[in-house]
Amino acid sequence: MDSEKILNKISEIYSPLSVECQKEFIINSKLSTFNKGEIVVREGQYSKKAYLIVEGCARAYYLKDGKDISDWFTFENQFMAPIVSFFSEEPSPHYVEFVEDSKVLEFSKDIIDSLTNKHHDFERFIRIVVTETMLGLCERLYTIQFNKAEERYKHLLSIYPDITNRIPFTHIASYLGITLETLSRIRNPKIRI
Repeated sequence: MDSEKILNKISEIYSPLSVECQKEFIINSKLSTFNKGEIVVREGQYSKKAYLIVEGCARAYYLKDGKDISDWFTFENQFMAPIVSFFSEEPSPHYVEFVEDSKVLEFSKDIIDSLTNKHHDFERFIRIVVTETMLGLCERLYTIQFNKAEERYKHLLSIYPDITNRIPFTHIASYLGITLETLSRIRNPKIRI
């Protein structure tokens, strides 16, 4: 799949982009591939790169007391970036890792800023992407604060029905704020004591 087809599809999902804007975006981005397990950002690093997932998936996670805690996942037609570092001059508190072999459209914060200043359609596009990301993070926070573990798991499956085929259960459990044992009991209620 070439960059033009990718942008046409993304324009349909988020907000239409003019041909001129798409061309400028294509010139200033590149198709990249990453291997399963490849970490592109580490805690403490500065990064101004973002990735549109074409095929595959990625996750952002923290290390807390040596424990790996998944913070979010992205799949096809979604964007992944080390948000804190990307939007500020702060080092990333996250790691960003590709969970599957992945193809992405890679681009920089500079090109986003340039296109946003130049094209109103791109400004609208980015606003929709950022708003969707913020709403997803707010929904996740609400779910963790107010829902029981089983409800959290069901909610996650309603958003990503095939997540258990793509993301290791250890990452899913940490994302839900539960132990792997609790997730196992939720998934297999017959083995409860």
